[in-house]
Formats: sequence, structure tokens, C-alpha cells
Amino acid sequence: MDHRENKDRRLLLWFFAVATAVKLLLIPSYRSTDFEVHRNWLAITHSLPLTRWYFDETSQWTLDYPPFFAYFERFLSVFARLVDPRIVDLQLGIDYGAESVIYFQRISVIVSDLCLLYGVYRLTRKLETMKRNLICALVIWSPGLLIVDHIHFQYNGFLLGWLLLSISFLQEGRDLLGGFLFAVLLCFKHLFAVAAPVYFVYLLRHYCWSVLVTGFRRLVTVGAVVVAVFVAAYGPFIYHGQIQQVISRMFPFGRGLCHAYWAPNFWVFYIILDKGLAFLLRKFGFDIQIPSASFTGGLVGNSSPFAVLPQITPLTTLALVLLAISPCLVKAWKKTHPGRVARWIAYAYTCGFLFGWHVHEKASLHFTIPLAIVAVQSVEDAKHYFLVSIVSCYSLFPLLYEPQEYPIKVLLLLLHSMVMWLGFTAQYADNKAQKKESGEIKSKFKIGCFEKCYLMGLFIVEMVSQFLHPYFLGDKYPFIPLMLISTYCTVGIMYSWIWQLRRILILT
Repeated sequence: MDHRENKDRRLLLWFFAVATAVKLLLIPSYRSTDFEVHRNWLAITHSLPLTRWYFDETSQWTLDYPPFFAYFERFLSVFARLVDPRIVDLQLGIDYGAESVIYFQRISVIVSDLCLLYGVYRLTRKLETMKRNLICALVIWSPGLLIVDHIHFQYNGFLLGWLLLSISFLQEGRDLLGGFLFAVLLCFKHLFAVAAPVYFVYLLRHYCWSVLVTGFRRLVTVGAVVVAVFVAAYGPFIYHGQIQQVISRMFPFGRGLCHAYWAPNFWVFYIILDKGLAFLLRKFGFDIQIPSASFTGGLVGNSSPFAVLPQITPLTTLALVLLAISPCLVKAWKKTHPGRVARWIAYAYTCGFLFGWHVHEKASLHFTIPLAIVAVQSVEDAKHYFLVSIVSCYSLFPLLYEPQEYPIKVLLLLLHSMVMWLGFTAQYADNKAQKKESGEIKSKFKIGCFEKCYLMGLFIVEMVSQFLHPYFLGDKYPFIPLMLISTYCTVGIMYSWIWQLRRILILT
């Protein structure tokens, strides 16, 4: 057993080493505005006292993550100052693009991915070798993480590592520690709260539901742990009377229903329907005022109104998300099983992605990474993951709009597809059914007709948006490629949502 564990650890480290080499090669690549966002947060947390962190407006990129992430930035700023003091200068550091800041921030993301490495290791250490290796490859070599964290720039790998650690403890029956880690994660990034109802129902049923005295004691213990975590995060701001300011920064509902880049979710259809109805009604002579604001306006600002359809409020999206999650919560209560936690969490994040308010396209990582764990549980789950991971990765393509990054994102997606195909084919090989004449082994992993047609459609959409549209229309209607990609990917994500729901309901 020890020999096998050591071998598996070495292989996991090899996966991580290869991924790190690729990440280092990507250091000079395109940087989004998020790069300056996080540099400014380094400056805010280093240059100002805690009482001014959530009030500072020196830059337009104000601090809007929960306190634990602000503490994390404060920790990084200590090392940033040693590398180059200008990085943490609140005034002189604005839009600072020297090699020192580029290398420091890029490498800080790479180092923080050690949390993801440990999360994957702990989650897979008791699995059989092939399943373990497949999950490691799917997560650590995730093209979505490479695109978002190491080109676009964010710290999703670090945060998803916390999520995987939490899931690993829940699967082992160590519910209290799993709940503690999830509470910590919420104080790093509040957008992970979409899975909070799943955690609440699961912990209440699996950990607290017992005889009266034991159940009450466990309920109080869980509550105390969660409260302690939130007090550690928000206590200083409550003490200084700033909690309202912190909350307003974390939940800026004025940003509007959709992000600057349309995430492929349900609201894409709603927006297109509104615009289509407005166009038709104007053709028939109705006085329909077309909103001057754009749903794809760059910098987040005021909510864009609809021309015909009813306005969507944050409470409406919250109600829809909870309604979509509710069948999963019922199932989690009736058929509580630690082995299904990852499936339920992935489904919750899919619901949040589809129906949430101001959803970023990058949030697809919240469900694709947990679904990698689910993918090794059955051949049906593998087929589903093969489709949804490709769709999720492709939906991130508009983030990298510069020509020099185009071969990179295409190559990452193609390599990921090959790894999945080879891995799932080997995982679900039918060793009993061999072709005598060639010696080849048949596999149960085969893509259905619908999936093949849909993936072929992705290729057509890419040809139209990337080549045909610029050739025939040039700079006219620049929103068409983005709208086409988002709309088509929405079909794939909604198919995934329905498939996941059906799968949850039929599992006994």
C-alpha cells in the first residue's frame, strides 16, 4: 500500500510539474483588467489601515471580495513590497506594468495552486489508481483554469482547492471539518455561497439528525464553528461599524443582470427575446423605446433596462436559483450519502450559473471542477462531463480576444479533449470484448448522436464568429460573435443542467 501511495504521489507531482511548466510559459501572455484589480488590492491592503480598505476609491478597481481574501492580499503584499515597492504604492502603482509586477503576480497564482494540488491529492488518495490519475489530469490540467487564472488572471485554483478539501472531508464522514472549510471558503469568495443550501441540508441531515440531545449538541457545534469563522473574517469591520460598507461592496446589485461578457446562461435567451420583441413591435408602429445602455457595456455600472419584458431583480434571480436547487435538496435529505456530495454541489453551482444575477462566464469552473470527480463514477457521467467541459472551456474563448492568444486557447481545448477521450476510453474499457483479429479493446465510452451533432455545431459557430463574420461584415455588428457563442453554449449548459437533475433524481 505504501509503495502504491508513493507512486501515486509522484505521478500527481508530475502532473503538477507539467502544469507549472505550461503556466510559466504563459507568463508573458495577455492580461485582463483583473490583473490591475488584484495589483490594486495589494496596494490597498498594504498602504491603508484595515478601516479604509472597503472605502478606498483611488482606483476604479475597488476591493469587493470578502475579508479573508483581503487578508490574503495583505499577506501577498509583504512579499510584493520586497520585489518592487511600487507594486504596493497606492498612487504610483496604478496601471503599473513592469516585469517585476507581472512575474510576481503570475507566480503568486502558480504558488497558490498548491492548495488545489493538496485538495486533489486528499480527495483522490483512496481511489483506485486509474480513477485517481484521471481526476488529477482533468483538474490540474483543466484548460479553463489555465485560461482564467494564468492568462486572464485570477486565483480560482486556490479557491477551488478549498472546495475540494471540503468535499474530501465530507466524503470521509468528517462533516464538521468539511463545513468549517466551506465557511472559510465563503469568507474568501462569497459567490461560492450558491452551494450553501446543499451544505446546510446535508450537514443537518447527516451530522445533526440524531437523538435529541446529541442532535442539538451537534447543531450548536456546527453553528458555533460557522459563527466563529465569520466573526474572524468580519469581526474587525463590525467593531468599526463598517459592515454595511463591506456588504455593499460585496453585493453591488447596480451592476446589472448580465456581465460585460455574456455568460452562457438563461438570461441570454431573455435578453435576445426582449430585443427581438422590441424590434418587431417597432416595425408594427409601436412606440418602443430602445434602451441606450448596453447589456455588454464594458465597465460595470447601472443596470440596463429591458424594452418590452418585465425587469429582472436580484430577488427574482435568487428565487429562481433556489427553486432550481430545491429538487436536489429534497433528494439530499431523503437519500443522504457522502459519495454524492460532489454531484449535489456541482448541480447547485450549475443552477447558480444559469439563473443567477450578474454571473461571470468564469463561474463555470465552479461546476466543471466538481463534475470531474463525478465523471469517474459511471460511463454516463463521463459522457456528460466530456460534453459540458468542452462547452464550458469554449464559452471562455471571448475572454482572450487578442490574436496571439488564439492558438493557445484552441490548443488547450484540443489537448483537453484528447486527454478526456483517451482517459475515459481506458477507464471504461470492456476487457472481455476484444477484437481477436486486431487485439484492440472495446470501450463503453462512446459519444451519442446528439453530443456529436452539438460539438460539430461548436465548430461551425467558431468558424462563423472567428472567420466568416470578420470577412463579410468587418467591424459591423461586433456583438454578433459574442451573442452567437453565448447563445449556443447556453444550450449546452442547459442540457447539462437538465441531465444533472435527471441523474440526481434517478439515483437511489
